[in-house]
Amino acid sequence: MTDLSRPIIPRGFRFGAIKAGVKASGRPDFSLIVADSPASAAAAFTSNRVIAAPLILDKQHLTATKGKVRVVAINAGNANCAAGQAGLDAANATCAAAARIFACRPDEVFPSSTGVIGVPLPAHKLIDAMPTLAASLGAESDRFLEVAHAILTTDTVEKTAFARIEVAGPDGAPQEIRIAALGKGSGMIHPQLVPHATMLIYILTDAAVEPAVLATYLLPAIEVSFNRISVDGDTSTNDTVLLLASGASGASIGPGNAAFAAALAQVCSSLAHQVVADGEGITHVVELHIEGAASAADALRVAKAIAHSPLVKTAWAGNDPNWGRLAAAIGYSGAQVDPDRIDISFGEHLICRNGGRAVEFDEATAHAYISQREFSISIQLHQGEGRCVFWTTDLTHEYIHINADYST
Repeated sequence: MTDLSRPIIPRGFRFGAIKAGVKASGRPDFSLIVADSPASAAAAFTSNRVIAAPLILDKQHLTATKGKVRVVAINAGNANCAAGQAGLDAANATCAAAARIFACRPDEVFPSSTGVIGVPLPAHKLIDAMPTLAASLGAESDRFLEVAHAILTTDTVEKTAFARIEVAGPDGAPQEIRIAALGKGSGMIHPQLVPHATMLIYILTDAAVEPAVLATYLLPAIEVSFNRISVDGDTSTNDTVLLLASGASGASIGPGNAAFAAALAQVCSSLAHQVVADGEGITHVVELHIEGAASAADALRVAKAIAHSPLVKTAWAGNDPNWGRLAAAIGYSGAQVDPDRIDISFGEHLICRNGGRAVEFDEATAHAYISQREFSISIQLHQGEGRCVFWTTDLTHEYIHINADYST
């Protein structure tokens, strides 16, 4: 695998972005990712029962095409959610326009939207801009980065990750496979992606992978990355992760390829961390290590209870080593807990032993440690072998300002 920050663009795709006039700021707001031929696809979507119109179509389209996508059409500035039939009509019209331009089936188009909920999407702006955008597409890294920029809403930076691996071809000679991913997400971040401010993730590879096999790689990668982050505990109506495989490298990947699985998981984890690190108004990124839980599910319950506690998050915002708030969150998490066997450490500093203040606890040292932008907290429950790693943030005045003014 290679440097996750160095652009390595998979073959078989073209990219571009344009100002369509959806964003009030006048910034680029409409992007296309186009496969040279229908790409294999696997996707996961929000578990929110209020679901945006594009996601309704995406599910229908993936079923109709048996997991094939030719065009990804992404608009920012409008979520196209809670708009009733008008929202579905707007998404369908966008797909129909893309199908005409790229000579593909409408159900081979994968629409995505992000922005304000409950406002009708002006699809005519996307349709009017599409011919110019289509004519400007390119396969270069700067075109890829144009898309990474145009999909942002309250984000402050683009989010990308890359990997390259070699696999043995049919004749034993090495074949290169590239993976590139881009995404957005800053607030309204607590993805619960299933077939089990919004986060949109697009992952591209030039490996040749059948759609059903592709899904067996995507879902485990999601589980240890995007389903292990939270900024504010709100699950968006538009959360989407899409993985496309063009096959343009000529290298085939079947089930159980450890190198491909590891590269995909690394790319997803990098993007997940970038989403948390760009959380709205944050001043701290916190890595939670929950160990010794009765089960992995219990470890996740504890992590989420801590990550979603306003008391805990505001203490972090003030660099306050108030570990009692952590203990309280552990207690109400619903996990199997023995209060007299809980140990808590801030990094290497033991804070709580056997449910009580550790003799070694030094408040000044703990305060200095959590004054860093990034720090870790380890919790040992002594109940079993369950564990998880989870990334979250603090909660600040700036978060309130951003979201109090978001739609106006």
